[in-house]
Amino acid sequence: MAVTRLNTRYDDILGTIGRTPVVRLNRIAPSHVNVFVKLEAFNPMGSVKDRLALGVIERAEQDGVLRPGQTVIEATSGNTGIGLAMVCAAKGYPLVVTMAENFSVERRRLMRFLGARVVLTPAAQKGSGMLAKAQELAEKHGWFLARQFENEANADVHSRTTAMEILEDFWNTRLDAWVTGYGSGGTLKGVARVLRAQRPQTRIVVCEPDNSQVLGSGIPQPRAPDGTPAASHPRFRPHAVQGWAPDFIPKLAADAVEQALIDRIVPINGTEALQLARRLATDEGILAGISGGATLAGALEICRELPAGANVLCMLPDTGERYLSTPLFADVPADMTDEELEIARSTPGCRFDTPVTPALPAAAPEAARVTADAESIAFVAGTVADARQPVVLFALEWCEFCWSLRRMFARLRIPYRSIDLDSVEYQSDDRGGRIRSALAARTTVTTIPQLFVGGEFVGGCTDAFDAWRSGRLQALLETAGVDFDRSASVDPYSFLPGWLQPR
Repeated sequence: MAVTRLNTRYDDILGTIGRTPVVRLNRIAPSHVNVFVKLEAFNPMGSVKDRLALGVIERAEQDGVLRPGQTVIEATSGNTGIGLAMVCAAKGYPLVVTMAENFSVERRRLMRFLGARVVLTPAAQKGSGMLAKAQELAEKHGWFLARQFENEANADVHSRTTAMEILEDFWNTRLDAWVTGYGSGGTLKGVARVLRAQRPQTRIVVCEPDNSQVLGSGIPQPRAPDGTPAASHPRFRPHAVQGWAPDFIPKLAADAVEQALIDRIVPINGTEALQLARRLATDEGILAGISGGATLAGALEICRELPAGANVLCMLPDTGERYLSTPLFADVPADMTDEELEIARSTPGCRFDTPVTPALPAAAPEAARVTADAESIAFVAGTVADARQPVVLFALEWCEFCWSLRRMFARLRIPYRSIDLDSVEYQSDDRGGRIRSALAARTTVTTIPQLFVGGEFVGGCTDAFDAWRSGRLQALLETAGVDFDRSASVDPYSFLPGWLQPR
């Protein structure tokens, strides 16, 4: 039998953007209507904004307004910044993003992990504030401003990709309604104009928060001559759906209104959005963000008006993992629930409520024990006495306690030398084991890590934490001439992984 195989080999990560799947809902949708969702979380960085990022950067390259090596800057609630961080990393552009401080922490960390720099703006200044900061920085430094809210490349990429994918997925069947939020306005304008031209029978439905009906108010958005918002929209109110509806009407969204591309605007309750995002996970196995739950709420509202057998397509803009620090996950515990504890107690082993004394390993025969040889003893003595590198950490590469000390050193900007006894460098002839024996002979301590400052033995991980708390570690660093962040106010024990922190 002949097998047709799709090409899944790409020259770079950018080739994987788009072609996201459309999936039917089987448990949430009403029985008389077919509800489908387009899973934009299947884009490489987990959101629909990957399309925008690639479209804007490639258009800027084609038009010659983005020079090789020039810094890109954009205001973002997170997803656009994450997409831009991926594209800029792949193409070699530095990226700076501005983002209001109230957007989820995981978004800024993802951007920084991808190499971007994140400049936070006060939450009180809303989306307009982060946009103004991006414009200010672009003008000051000569950076390329992506301008996602006004940039036609944003809408164009959705006309070329998202809209074409929808037409292909429904080429042999009718599509009664397409439901979306508006965000930057690119998806809305780009897809809606194609559907209006090629599928005029498809109703185009736009959703927004019920307590912040900016688009549905009919009140024009004050704008500067370049199309950017001159001020927050008077009807804007803070709402639960991050990135779904800013405090202004983006020019691209306003274009969709002026071009009569929208058939209906549906206000969505924030609590319902949260509930449906959770139901997508528990009832359909689909991990979507709050915006996905909100857009689905609009789709279900439209279903009430449609005849049996109708088909509705709902956009799910991103993944739920982008909302771990938001109210979406507020009721999801990290520790075991009573029900989970009951399951754990239903069998006798591996329980927290049953003290278990671990069996000590049998003592090795004298001949098999690693002894402290003269070379290893000399190595330890010379290493800890080296005034050029007064902070020395004898460690293991993947030990949680060693990792915690490294985190503290990084936060306090303490330069140090790490001797990783389990690394490849120290494996030959069990050199790491022999050095560890030399350490034990010197300090009478057999555990790792072991920290020395200026030749003085501080101790292990918690010993170092306690030494910082008492001021002893700071004094040793000062005496040894080690520079560090003297202004830092930290709890050393906060650097331990959660499961290791004192309860």
